[in-house]
Amino acid sequence: MSENPNRIDPIVLDPTVAAFAPDEGVGALGRTHFIGIGGAGMSVLAEMLHEQGVAVDGSDREPGAKTDRLRALGVDVRFGQRAENVAGADTVVYSSAIKADNPEIVAAAASGARIVHRSDILALLMHGRRAVTVAGAHGKTTTSSLLAHILVHAGHGALADPSYAIGGSIQAPDGGTLDGGHAGRGDVLVAEADESDGSFGKYRPWIAVVTNAEADHLDHYGTGERYRAAFVDHVGHARGHIVMCVDDEGGLAVLRALDAGTAARVVAYGTAGRGGLGDLNGAAYVHIEAESESAGSGTERFTLRIPAGLFGDPDDSGDTLLPVELAIPGLHNARNAAAAIIAAGLLGMPPADAAAAAATFLGAARRFDIRGEANGVTVIDDYAHHPTEIAALLSAARRRYPQAGIHVLFQPHLFSRTRIFADEFARALSLADDVIVTGVFPARERQEDFPGVSAATIADAAAACAPEGGRAPVAAVEDMQTAAQMMALRARPGDVVLTVGAGDINQMAPVLLTALTAHGGTGSRR
Repeated sequence: MSENPNRIDPIVLDPTVAAFAPDEGVGALGRTHFIGIGGAGMSVLAEMLHEQGVAVDGSDREPGAKTDRLRALGVDVRFGQRAENVAGADTVVYSSAIKADNPEIVAAAASGARIVHRSDILALLMHGRRAVTVAGAHGKTTTSSLLAHILVHAGHGALADPSYAIGGSIQAPDGGTLDGGHAGRGDVLVAEADESDGSFGKYRPWIAVVTNAEADHLDHYGTGERYRAAFVDHVGHARGHIVMCVDDEGGLAVLRALDAGTAARVVAYGTAGRGGLGDLNGAAYVHIEAESESAGSGTERFTLRIPAGLFGDPDDSGDTLLPVELAIPGLHNARNAAAAIIAAGLLGMPPADAAAAAATFLGAARRFDIRGEANGVTVIDDYAHHPTEIAALLSAARRRYPQAGIHVLFQPHLFSRTRIFADEFARALSLADDVIVTGVFPARERQEDFPGVSAATIADAAAACAPEGGRAPVAAVEDMQTAAQMMALRARPGDVVLTVGAGDINQMAPVLLTALTAHGGTGSRR
């Protein structure tokens, strides 16, 4: 039987397959259309291409701060995703949030346009630069923002005016934010390397930073072993150094799985003494020596013990002790800063200059972002959405506010993550005094595909692991407006309320501040 000539092959979108040859540059793109151009990662890339003279346009579902910025720069942005938006496009860029049946994808395939994943554009922008990628389950945005900040404020010569592509904004000293994308004149590009869909295997950076390799995104990888194997592959593509945290078992497992040649280019870092780490597969080690008196001080102080000769000085006769002081709290941020300072040193910056610049960093947007105070109650917003991130956040809050009652308004992100890590979320949230879990932010998932998964999934897990005779400080309230009003009634002067999650829970910060003002902040702790 002959094939049906009218049959249309299904469109397959595979973000792990590279779209460009190693010798191709941005000149090969032609007119480039971004689907979902207002997304944090997409808008940065669109702006960088626009700054390099590429004809860029895009579409999104609705206006927002990112689309407003792009329009102000002269980029044509249309609202609503329709087939006619891609007419005449040579290249169409999608993210993993876009499905194959999107009308613009369908129209692009029919017209013969080149359809590429956002990671292909980032890989293209790395050509001809000393790229530094930052990958890991936690800390990517803060670490890449910190490194960009260090280079912007302390970089000279080839390190001046770096390019950066960061999936979020950076808090500015005047209370505003700096956008996360810039196409600079220098030869360094700092970029987040998203591991969620495996696309970071395309990158060929000069330095690959791995903040941790704790299993996440198991909806894509299936198992922790496959997740860690993707990191082994990613760092193997680094052309220069690899900077890797070994405070988590996943990071240690990745390091120990590297071949000898790759491991010899690793600079590991962590808070554990070298003697307790065991086999580091020949990697150099920078020890983070934290100071306990940081608690309650408003700063995070620590010392980096840097092995002799790490940054190419042959006259070094012993370890260098580099004191560091941060405005952002928590041991997790000490780790993030260590990675950024090490990377800056490997790029050629004096480590003391990098440490001094790090001291002026106020944080990435939505990372321990103090939104205000009302009647003695401080409201802080944070993007944490994995159990380890939440535990680190609450530890940082305790260090910064050791006498405060800690209240958390947590919005889970993804039904799959909520189901897989329910027990881990319950244990992490138990570090707070009072928690309300709101309805799950679905992102790319649908509630009907996860029956029975809700805010109560985490609250029930917390109740199950509560000590005998005690009760878990975790309740479930699906509506986040109601939850915010309830939380405002329960906070009292001197307490801290954190809005936590990767969805739209940050919208509750002003709601909390208004309610706290109205209620006087005189509630009682649970």
